[in-house]
Order: sequence, then structure tokens, then C-alpha cells
Amino acid sequence: MTQPDALDPGVYRYTVPAESAGQRLDVFLAGVNQSVSRGTARSLIDIGGVHLSGRRVRRCSQLLAAGDRIEVYVDGLPLAPMSLEERHILYRDRDLIVLDKPAGMATQPTPARYQGTVYAGLQKLLAGGRGQRPSIGMVQRLDRDTSGVMVFSIHQRAHKAMTAAFTEHRVHKIYWALIAGCPVEGEGVYCSLLARRRSTNRMVSVERGGKPAETRYRVLAAGNDVSLVEVELITGRSHQIRVHFSEAGHALLGDVSYGGPARFAGRGLPRQMLHSRELTLQHPVSGEPLSFRSPLPADFREVLATCGNMAGMNEALE
Repeated sequence: MTQPDALDPGVYRYTVPAESAGQRLDVFLAGVNQSVSRGTARSLIDIGGVHLSGRRVRRCSQLLAAGDRIEVYVDGLPLAPMSLEERHILYRDRDLIVLDKPAGMATQPTPARYQGTVYAGLQKLLAGGRGQRPSIGMVQRLDRDTSGVMVFSIHQRAHKAMTAAFTEHRVHKIYWALIAGCPVEGEGVYCSLLARRRSTNRMVSVERGGKPAETRYRVLAAGNDVSLVEVELITGRSHQIRVHFSEAGHALLGDVSYGGPARFAGRGLPRQMLHSRELTLQHPVSGEPLSFRSPLPADFREVLATCGNMAGMNEALE
């Protein structure tokens, strides 16, 4: 068994030896890696990053047997999980809930964490401390570092209609992004086939074999080296906005994964500057037209404030 020198992002695998049979899970993990304290081991278990014999385990006191296989998934993010609060709810009825998602919060669970995701936070909000298991339909996803409005169906009678609305592109989605440079055209459309490149786990445009992606944009405000753009997603492919602007030579500020600058105006950027601004749809049960807007978060406004006197800025923010 190889002991990692530090708790770097990755997957750590262990097999419980006979002499460790009957030991608590948190004690075992602290013992096999001297760089991991028992408190850190507990945090990893609490957020859902520890799997025993292929299943996520959440009890620090879990007793181990000889031969048990343990996998520890580490994503390198803070171990303290983020949480959803009532202030993040933009709208709620028996069938829908609309959230103002904070940046830095993953939408759905990963092997490295369950707690601190939007899905886990929704379960807690909807259960209301009554121990109920709510029904959540997740048809919209935002990247971990993308903020803004997103919708979920929360009743069985709404799930099918909500899925159909997204699949048939009947949900109007508007994003705001800060991009490097300024497109020559004040507005336009990016169309391509997107596929995931296995070597980098990033999305790229390909000539064949990918899924159709269409992104419409309009420049709201522009300066010498940065622009604020309004983006309409016609399709909803993974990383679609980020890929299309990067390939056009205008990567999002802070989006280092797709070639965007890590710093702007002498300061570090907290994340990719992408915000889900508006969402318009028909209620999946009543058919009522609904429209929601998420205010720009503080970090987005702070970066905007460093952009100087961009032409069109005042009009865009009105």
C-alpha cells in the first residue's frame, strides 16, 4: 500500500489489513496517511468523499473488516461545505423551485462530495427538518463557478413537462459574461459540434461526432481589452459558452481552463466571470408564463468596477 505524501486532489485507495479489522473508519484513514489528521478524515467522510466497497459511507464510526476496500476522493476544494439558504430562493410553489445559485457550489454530487452541492442543499431545504425525501427533477445544470438563476421541478407531476421544455428548447436562458477583448461584430452566433476530449476532460468543437451547440451573443458594453456580453443559449451543452468564446479568441475572464486570463487590472479573478442572468419558461403544470432574474453577485460587480469606462456600461446596468 502506497502512502501519499500529501492530500493532493486525486483518488487514494486502500485495502484494510487483518491487523486493522474492527478499527473505526476515521481512525484508519488518519493512520494510513500521516499528513491527514483525524479531523480531516472526519471532514472527508462528512462531505461524502469516502467510499467503502464501492458505496459512499457517511459514518466516521463505521467499523472495518479485513479486506475492505476504501476509496478516498479528494477534489482539492475547501472541506467546509457550502449551504443553500432561504435567501437563495427566488420562487417556490408545489411544483417548482427557482434558485439564485452562488458561485463555487457544484450542482450535483460527485464522488468527492455530496454535502455542499446544490442537490444536497435542495434536499435539506425541501425536507424542512421533517425527515422527508423530496422528489427533485434536475434538468438544468450550472458549472460550479457559474452563478445565477436555475430551476428545478419538485413534484412528480411536473418532472416530465419540465424535462420536455428543456429538451425542446422552450426555456429561454440568458447569461452575462465578461470576456477578453471585443468581438468584431457587436452580435452574432457561434455554432459547432461539441465533444469531450478525453485527454484533458474539456469540451472542444469537432467536425463530426459531437452534439450540436448554438450560442447567440450581443455585446452590452466594450472597452479596449474586455467586454460585457449577453449570451442566449439555444442549446445547453456542457461548458458551451466557455468553449465557444474561447475558440473565438475571447475566453471568459478567470476561465483558466479554457485559456482565459487569471488576472485582470492587476488583481486575481475569483472565478470564470459567467452569470445566469434570466430564465423564462412556462409553468410545467399550470402553463403560466414565468420569468426570473438574478442580480449580479458582488464578485461580478467588483470585477466590473475595475473595467473602467466601458462604452454602454451604464445602459447595460440600468
